[in-house]
Amino acid sequence: MSKPQTKKEAILQAATVFFSEQGFRDTSMGEIARVSGVADGTIFYHFKTKEDLFLAVLKNFKEILLAECQAYLDENESSSGLAMIEAVISFYFYLAGKMEERFLLLHRHYPYKLAEQNPECRQYLEDIYNCFTDVFERAILMGQEDGSIDNVPPRKTALIIFTLVDGMVRLGTYNLYHERTLFNELIDSCRRMLTKKE
Repeated sequence: MSKPQTKKEAILQAATVFFSEQGFRDTSMGEIARVSGVADGTIFYHFKTKEDLFLAVLKNFKEILLAECQAYLDENESSSGLAMIEAVISFYFYLAGKMEERFLLLHRHYPYKLAEQNPECRQYLEDIYNCFTDVFERAILMGQEDGSIDNVPPRKTALIIFTLVDGMVRLGTYNLYHERTLFNELIDSCRRMLTKKE
């Protein structure tokens, strides 16, 4: 049996939903308090401002995402660097589906606007994006070592692959296109980009 949710956890959970679905500006602390079943003052006891609450939500997402990524890497071993790229792309799609609300939050404009002036927010975003970019870079280096990947610039290519993958997830996040229908084409494109030309 899982332990009961604390008031702070209930606030974070409700805030995640509201910030994801309504955005920062259109979310009120009163709504969050009502849904989480606490008094307005309880929110301000835990989080001094709405921005502090938003940062706590983003930090929570970062911690969950990094833990999921590390657990995946610990439990899965790839036969080659190219196989690792393909597996991590699939894993990113899986996470985006599993954590839809959190990815919607990540794909909103507000976090990036806040990051321009708030170093803590910027660091959380960098940690999230670097997590996957680092894994793609590691896979590229592994592939160059095992011969499955051509001599491409590892970091830049990792950023390009991450941008492709995250861009496709955004299409799904915004309900513009079902990203899974392009999965095979994405994998084929990455293979063409990475494999040695004969």
